[in-house]
Amino acid sequence: MTNSLTSLINTADALSLDCDKLIFDCRFDLMNSEAGRLEYEAEHIEGAIYVNLDEVMSSPITATSGRHPLPTKESFSAFLEQCGVNEQTQLIAYDHSAGLFASRFWWMCRWIGHESVAILNGGVDEWKMQGGRVSTESPIINKVGSVSVKESLESVVDVDAVIKASNHQHRVIADVRAAERFRGEVEPIDPIAGHVPNAINIPLSENYDSEGRFLPAQQLKQVYMSKLGQYEANSPIMMCGSGVTACLSRFCIELAGMPPVSVYPGSWSEWIRDPSRGVAKGE
Repeated sequence: MTNSLTSLINTADALSLDCDKLIFDCRFDLMNSEAGRLEYEAEHIEGAIYVNLDEVMSSPITATSGRHPLPTKESFSAFLEQCGVNEQTQLIAYDHSAGLFASRFWWMCRWIGHESVAILNGGVDEWKMQGGRVSTESPIINKVGSVSVKESLESVVDVDAVIKASNHQHRVIADVRAAERFRGEVEPIDPIAGHVPNAINIPLSENYDSEGRFLPAQQLKQVYMSKLGQYEANSPIMMCGSGVTACLSRFCIELAGMPPVSVYPGSWSEWIRDPSRGVAKGE
């Protein structure tokens, strides 16, 4: 299957997949790091493996990092191997937040070069509606897989690239946080409110319809084309609060069939570690 077919998968297709596949439960709450695990223990898709944002998809916070620094590629691939993942395994991720955390898993799998990864449309609720089985038991993993770190399928930029883009405005910086956070009117998580100077805002809410489902590809394309215009692959830089939900916008750009964009993993929480980098407010 190609990337366009495996980026977003419906329950019916996931249930009928006749291949080596594993499902990962990515539920998480930024305000309560144990909430996702508790939800998993209460009920999850049968056979799903829990993956914690803080423990698996991030490394420890440092004095200069953002809130969710990337782990090493080797540590993430080792986690996948311990889950029994092989090079040909189709991975399927879900959460309870319209893909906000599952997209980090999707992006990280592609970051280490694993192409066969998808987000389950509608999560566990849609799964149950379509007759998928759920469980309270954690799966028994009785084999170790083999996952090599290959050439990345995703583009990553560091803070120096964002500084350069902010100063010279030769690349678009798109902040995907809610508009009121971007404008600096509120900041529920980080100690400083505002945004990177010369960044634009493409709120995550623009990716969804009124029911909280992903917009159709053509509508997603209209959203991003209206903000980014025509661009060269990997030129726009997507950022958020800590580098997690920027992956959701990168995922939606994939769904739209548009050229890929870069992700700034440190994002706002890293940017504000150094006051010399500057803070803008308003539109």
